[in-house]
Amino acid sequence: MTDYIVRATAGDHQIRAFAATTRDLVEHARQAHNTSPIATAALGRLLTAGAMMGIMMKGGEDLLTIKIQSSGPIEGLTVTADSKGDVKGYVFNPGVMLPPSKAGKLDVGGAVGEGVLSVIRDIGLKEPYVGQTILVGGEIAEDLTYYYANSEQTPSSVALGVLMNKDNTVKQAGGFIIQLLPGASEEMVEKLEKKLGEITAITSLLDEGNTPEMILEHILGEFGLDIMEKIPTRFHCNCEKSRVERALISIGKKELLEMIDEGKNIEVNCHFCNKNYEFTVEELSELYEKARS
Repeated sequence: MTDYIVRATAGDHQIRAFAATTRDLVEHARQAHNTSPIATAALGRLLTAGAMMGIMMKGGEDLLTIKIQSSGPIEGLTVTADSKGDVKGYVFNPGVMLPPSKAGKLDVGGAVGEGVLSVIRDIGLKEPYVGQTILVGGEIAEDLTYYYANSEQTPSSVALGVLMNKDNTVKQAGGFIIQLLPGASEEMVEKLEKKLGEITAITSLLDEGNTPEMILEHILGEFGLDIMEKIPTRFHCNCEKSRVERALISIGKKELLEMIDEGKNIEVNCHFCNKNYEFTVEELSELYEKARS
């Protein structure tokens, strides 16, 4: 297993924690969407967060979607994850380029800009649960930390990072989410805040060869860390031609007939994995007959 997430508790169950290494899935996304380094970093961070937040859900059919709608040149991002470790996503403007930040790093915050973060959980009820907060910096980890505090009233520390090679492939990617559970003592809160304040950048920890287990041990070892589970994670899109056919049928007979009358094959693109599905005029005619019946 190359990419995976660990789930852990610490502090006599006053803390829950997740940490992930996601280099392969972020590189998969980079290749699928041909993203610029800034877009790779932004999407990679959100994919990593989505993977960890996805496995927090209980049901096998539960789905989590994180959307960022923003004013910056990246325009927005969407990531969807399930409870099994599968995650997929895309960025609205994959070719965005900006000069480095003042710190000499990829300016993800500048690319994202101001906007809104939405977290949508579909857990099989009539209506999905939707939580929203404003973006507080566009760096994504800080925005999710703010989201947890304000929308879910869960004190959290979120760290996400993507490190690029000189050839613009992904060198390292990963992150952690550490949360205080209800009833955590003031002493525990203070000790954890102090420890988190000593942590270097997550990309530095990954680049030094630290695994997710080692990162959590580094942060939470003194609190009695208990690793509960290790879950594989991957970039996986469940699109297939039959699903696209159903989508085409759902747009209506009038629209299908207009496509047929043009007499040309059409191509339908999946936003999430960038795969194209071609439909001939004959196939469209078959779908039109299905739509009529």
